[in-house]
This record gives sequence, structure tokens and C-alpha cells, in this order.
Amino acid sequence: MALVAGLLGLLVWKVAHQVGKATIASEVRSGKQPSMPAFALPRLDGGTLASDSLRGKAQVVNFWSSWCVSCRDEARLLERASHRYSGRLVVLGVDHADFAGDARNFMRAYGVSYPTVVDKGDKLYTTYGLTALPETFCANRHGRVVAHVPGAVTRDTLDQCIRDALSS
Repeated sequence: MALVAGLLGLLVWKVAHQVGKATIASEVRSGKQPSMPAFALPRLDGGTLASDSLRGKAQVVNFWSSWCVSCRDEARLLERASHRYSGRLVVLGVDHADFAGDARNFMRAYGVSYPTVVDKGDKLYTTYGLTALPETFCANRHGRVVAHVPGAVTRDTLDQCIRDALSS
């Protein structure tokens, strides 16, 4: 019970401290199409991934963690989408608040092969304006965020997000 109360308190604090700040999530909610933020982050499988390498490709950016139950439910949907749309779209995982070993075990257990970066210092988490995990954003090939799915994606919400990214 104390853990739940602590997590709820953290959520309230996070939301309260984002009031008045423009985030990607808040801009998408208001009908805007903000630009994807630039980043260079460590990959879970080694090396670094820079946002520049994704230019010109539609993207599905999914924030997750190995301890997130809903993240487990959506992992296979995202993996299938990464194969189905290969060459037209990149699925990018952003691991948040996790131990690297647990995250790599999660990727093995759920067959995640798409690129996954570690959000060191919560920079992307804050810029996107997340309040919980998982959350997914879709961007078109011009680097504009066109859709946001708070919570776990379903087949329908993921398909719509991808259609929005590929058609704009």
C-alpha cells in the first residue's frame, strides 16, 4: 500500500511540475505537430544512436521499462510493426528508469529487435512530457510528431498512430 501511495505521490508531483511548460505531449493534445527533439543516447545493445540517423523516416517512439506490466503487453505488437513497416518506418524503444540488465532481459524475453536507447537523465521523458509508462508517439518522415498514445498501445491505436505518421 505504501508503494502505491508513493507512486501516486510521484505522479502528482510530476504533473504539478509540468504545468505551464510546453511538452511534446501537450502540443500534440492541442493539435500542433511539434518537432522531434534531437538526441544522442546509448543503445542497450551497445553504441550510441543519434536522432540524425533517423531523419527522413517515419517513427514510432515507445517509452517503456522492464518493470512495467503494460509494456509487456504491447512489446510484441511493436515488434511486429517494426518488421511489417521495415524500410518505411522505424520503431524506437526508449528505456526509462530501469536497470540495463533487466532491460536487456526484457528485450530477449519479448523478442524486441528494434533499436532501443536508454534515457539517461530523463531528458526525453521530460521533453515529451510523460507522466507514466508506457507512452508512444508517432512522427512523420519530416520529424513532426503527429500522434500520441498514452498508456499501452493496442493493435488499433498502434495502427492509427502509424497511419497518421505515414500519411502526413
